[in-house]
Amino acid sequence: MWPVLFFLVTMVVISQGSALGLNGHQIHLLQPKSGSWGLHVPNVSCLSWRLGVETHNIIGWSTVPKECEGYVGHYMLGYQYRSDSKVVANQALLYAQSLDLAGDGKDVWIFDVDETTLSNLPYYAEHGFGAEPYNSTLFNAWVLEGKAFALPESLNLYEKLLSLGIKVVFITGRGESQRNVTTTNLKNVGYHTWEKLILKSSSYTGVTSLVYKSSERKKLEKKGYRIVGNMGDQWTDILGHHAGNRTFKLPDPMYYIS
Repeated sequence: MWPVLFFLVTMVVISQGSALGLNGHQIHLLQPKSGSWGLHVPNVSCLSWRLGVETHNIIGWSTVPKECEGYVGHYMLGYQYRSDSKVVANQALLYAQSLDLAGDGKDVWIFDVDETTLSNLPYYAEHGFGAEPYNSTLFNAWVLEGKAFALPESLNLYEKLLSLGIKVVFITGRGESQRNVTTTNLKNVGYHTWEKLILKSSSYTGVTSLVYKSSERKKLEKKGYRIVGNMGDQWTDILGHHAGNRTFKLPDPMYYIS
């Protein structure tokens, strides 16, 4: 029974991908859900909540409202999340193509890792799409498996940036102890080369992501790099000092990092 069920689920995924022109770019083999819905629960409009999150009007939250778990799941597994990501990536590419690059190898584009270049949706699908409190032990165990998938829109942008002569720098909140598995995971899903992979060292313990990433970007600029673009799923990826000439925010209603 299980092999038959898996086959049927896989065929549904492939079918949906084909209808959307996404062949060969599936993030995962989870059961897809149809669109983002306009689910409304008592006292909470989940669509409006997501809008508030993405516009940074709702901040400091720790979990997805329990009433919105189903809504967020439908959004993340349906076509809308991929469509929204594609719009962001396309705008980033148009901007990059308009640049007059110096050609000295110092123009760089910063990418975050989790939910930007790599997708952890299989993990979050098992943990309420952010409706469960964050568990660092469980999430780190998932990271160490090295099974995160590439977000196809980001991977496509990455490849186009390299072809334009823009080098890539990854700045991630993952710790130095996860360097090897992160390196392997990135390469396994298509991110084959980069200028730097910056992970959070122990010297930043207790420091917010905003401060950490601002500090690391400052170091890059002191070394002569020009940050022509910066993309992340969290506002703290693209706010703060030395954020770059232009920033791009990918959707992520599953968690908030300060």
